[in-house]
Amino acid sequence: MSLTHSDSTSLNSVTSLPFPDRRQRSETGKGEERRQFGNSYFHLSSAGKELAEAIDNYKIQHRRRYVTPDELLSVITSLGYSRH
Repeated sequence: MSLTHSDSTSLNSVTSLPFPDRRQRSETGKGEERRQFGNSYFHLSSAGKELAEAIDNYKIQHRRRYVTPDELLSVITSLGYSRH
């Protein structure tokens, strides 16, 4: 199978375009962190806010974008919750 392009632009000129490196960190040395619950907790109850902050802190500490169910359980139990 052969791929062709009707435009006269060569592959070399396309690949020489600047590519922004979005992995670079800001001047403070800290990149933007994604938050499970956004940057606002105003719509949550106090217990919900505590849980959301604990999850976000866990994700930052362990450099995780998502947490597994077992990791979530460990965050919940670290807050003092238990199964009766």
